[in-house]
Amino acid sequence: MIPSQRVILGAGLAILLLITAASIGLDVKSRSDAAWVNHTVEVLKKISDVRLQVRGAESAARGYEIFRSNGFIEEFQASRSRIAPALADLKLALRDNPDQMALLEATEPLVLRRFEVAAEALRLRASDDADGTKALRGRAEGRGLMETLTGNLERLAGGEEKLLASREADSRRTGIVLLGIDVIGALVILLLFLMLMRESRRTQVALKSTLHETQAANEALEAAVAERTEHLVTAHDELRLSVNVLQSTFRSMAEAVLVIDPEGNVLLSNPAAERMLLHRTGMNLRNLRALSDVFHGDGVTRLKTEELPSVRVLRGDAFENLEMIVRPHSGNNTRHLMISGRPMRDGQGNISGAVLVYHDATSSRETERQLHQSQKLDSIGKLTGGVAHDFNNMLTVISGNTETLVASLKDQPELQRTARLIDEAAERCAELIQHLLAFARKQPLQPRDVEINAAIVDIAKLLRPTLGEQIQIETVLEQGPMTSHIDPSRLTNAVLNMAINARDAMPNGGKLLLETHRVVLDEAYAQANAEVRPGPYVMLAVSDTGTGMPLSVQDKAFEPFFTTKEVGKGSGLGLSMVYGFVKQSGGHIKIYSEQGHGTTIKLYLPPGEGVAEETAAIAPQAEGGAEIIFVVEDDTLVRNFVTAQLQSLGYKTVAAADSRAALQLIEAGQAFDLLFTDVVIPGGMSGRELADEVAKRRPGVKVLYTSGYTDNAIVHHGKLDDGVMLLTKPYRRNQLAEMIRKALNGGGMAAG
Repeated sequence: MIPSQRVILGAGLAILLLITAASIGLDVKSRSDAAWVNHTVEVLKKISDVRLQVRGAESAARGYEIFRSNGFIEEFQASRSRIAPALADLKLALRDNPDQMALLEATEPLVLRRFEVAAEALRLRASDDADGTKALRGRAEGRGLMETLTGNLERLAGGEEKLLASREADSRRTGIVLLGIDVIGALVILLLFLMLMRESRRTQVALKSTLHETQAANEALEAAVAERTEHLVTAHDELRLSVNVLQSTFRSMAEAVLVIDPEGNVLLSNPAAERMLLHRTGMNLRNLRALSDVFHGDGVTRLKTEELPSVRVLRGDAFENLEMIVRPHSGNNTRHLMISGRPMRDGQGNISGAVLVYHDATSSRETERQLHQSQKLDSIGKLTGGVAHDFNNMLTVISGNTETLVASLKDQPELQRTARLIDEAAERCAELIQHLLAFARKQPLQPRDVEINAAIVDIAKLLRPTLGEQIQIETVLEQGPMTSHIDPSRLTNAVLNMAINARDAMPNGGKLLLETHRVVLDEAYAQANAEVRPGPYVMLAVSDTGTGMPLSVQDKAFEPFFTTKEVGKGSGLGLSMVYGFVKQSGGHIKIYSEQGHGTTIKLYLPPGEGVAEETAAIAPQAEGGAEIIFVVEDDTLVRNFVTAQLQSLGYKTVAAADSRAALQLIEAGQAFDLLFTDVVIPGGMSGRELADEVAKRRPGVKVLYTSGYTDNAIVHHGKLDDGVMLLTKPYRRNQLAEMIRKALNGGGMAAG
C-alpha cells in the first residue's frame, strides 16, 4: 500500500472514530428524549386519572339523585378515597415543571372542595333534607367548582400535550441526525473499501459488478420502502376517516346502543343510551335490574330473569324487535322498548360480549293506542246512531199518545198516574237516545259565539244546589274576553255531567275546580293525539279531588254504558255525551287522572269568530191553524199519529209514505202550504232531495224536516244548514205545534 493510500486510510479511520463518537452521543440523547416523551405520556395518564375520579364522583352523585341506590354512594366513596393518592402522584410527576406545578397546586383545593360539596349533597339527599338540598343548589357552588377545576385540568393536559409534541419533535430530529451520521459513516466505509479494493486489479471487475448490484438493490429497496410508506400513510388516513365516521354515527344514533362484556358490564354506550336508559359506561346491567319492573309487550306479564335481553344475548341468542315495557321504581315515565341483540365471539367462537340496540317506541305505541280507541268509539257511535231512528219513531208515537192519554184521564186519577208513569218512562228513553246521538255525533247542534267565562259563572251557580254543601266549587278564569263557537245548552249539559261524576268520586266531600284558558295545540301535540288539528283553542278544565281513575278505566271512560258506579246509580252515558259534543263541535277532550289524587278532564273547544251572541227570547206557546200540511213519513204509526195531532190543531193534512208517492201527488196538483217530511224516507231520495225536487216545481215552498237520526242530508260540520228547520224526534204536541207555526210564518225554505 503506497504512503498516500495509508494517509487516506488513516484519515478515513479518524473520521470513522469521530462519526462513531458523535453517533454514540446522539444515541444517548435519543434515549433521553424517548425517556422524556414517556414521562410526559405518564403525566397525561395521571391527569386523566384525576379527571376520571372527579367525573366518577360526579356521575355517582347524579346516579344517587335519580335512583337513590346505595351502590352509587359506594362508587362516590371509592372515587373520594382515590383522589388524594392520584393528586400526590401527579404532583410527584410534575415536580420538574414549576408552571404546571403551580397550576396543579391551585387546582387541588378546588378538587377537594368539589368532593366536599358532592358529599354534602349526598348526605342531604340521603336524609331527605329538601330545604338543605335547595339551599345547596341555590349557591350553585358545585357547578362553578366543577367548571373551574375541569378547565384547570384541561389546561394541565394541554400543557403536557404541548410538551409531548415538542419532545416528540426533538426525538424525531435527533433520530434524523443520527440516521444522517450513520449514512455518512457508511459512505466513508464504502470509500475506504473502494480505495483498498483498487489495490487489487484482479477484483476490480468483480468490485464494480458488486457495486452496481448493491446500488440496484438499494434503489429497489428504496422504491419498495417508499411504496410501502405511501400505502401505510393512505391506510392510516382511511382508517382515521372510518373511525371518525363510525364515532359520529354511533354518537348521533337515535337508538340506544350498549356494548357489554360477559359479566354484564357496560363497555360502551352512546348518548341516546344515557338519555333513554340512564345507562352509561362502567355500569352493570345486573345491578340496574332492581331499579325497574320489566314486563312483556302486553304490560302485564313480567319478564323472567332468563328472558331479559342481556341474559339471552350473553347466552348466545340473537333476536330482533323484542318488545319490553319498563316501569322505573323512581316514578319516571314508563318506557315501551323494542330491543335487538347480537352476541360477540372471539377467534375460538366463545362469547366475549354482546351488542344491544334499544328503540324507544313509547310515543308510537301511545299514538296507536289512541287511534285504536278513537276507531273503537267511532264504530260504537255508528252502531248506536243507526238504531236511534227507529227508536225515536216508536218513542214519538208512545210519548205523543201518552201525553194525550194523560190529558184525557183527568177524571180517573189512578189511571192518569199510570199513564204519567208511562209518559215519564218514555221521556227517560228519549233522554237516553239523545245521549247516544250525542256520543255518535249525530245531534243537530245550534252553535253560536259564547262568552265562556260568563257561561261558567252561570253554570257554577246552577251546580251549587245540585252538588250539595260538601262539595266546594272554585273557578279560575283567565281574564279578558274569551268566546267559543259552541252550542251553549250542550255545554251546560256537558259540565253538569262532569260535575256529577266528580261529586260521585268524592263521597266524603272535596273540591271541584272549573278553569278556563286560551291555549294553542301545536304540531307535536297533534301528532301525539289522534284527530287533533293544531291551532288555537279555548280550554275548559273540570278537576276534582276524588278517588281518581286507573288507566284501564280511563281507556273506557267515553264508551256508552260503561260505568264504575253501582247498579242503578248511573247509566254510563254522561261522559259519552260529553265526548260526542266536544268532537262534533270540532274540539278535543283529554282525561288526566291519578288514583287517590283526583281527575281532570280538559275540553279544548273551538274559538269564537267574534263577540258573544245574545240568547234568543223564548217564543210564546204556539197555536194551531187552518193551512194544509203535506206529511211525508214512512212509519205508519208515526204518520197516523202526526196527522191526528195536526188535525187536532185545526190543520188539514195530506200524507204520503215515501218520496215517490209524494211527488206523484204534487205533480197531480195537490195543494199544500207546508211540506213536513222525515229526512230518512224510502222511494229513491231523502227528505232533503224530495224538498229540492218540490222546490223546482213550486218555487218558494216552505219545508219543515223531522228526524230521529240526523245524517249529512241537512247537517254539515255539526250544525244545521242555513235556512233549514228541524223538529227532532221524539217530540210533544206543543213542540209540533210551535215548529209548524214557525215554519208557516216564514222559516224553512227547501233549497239552501
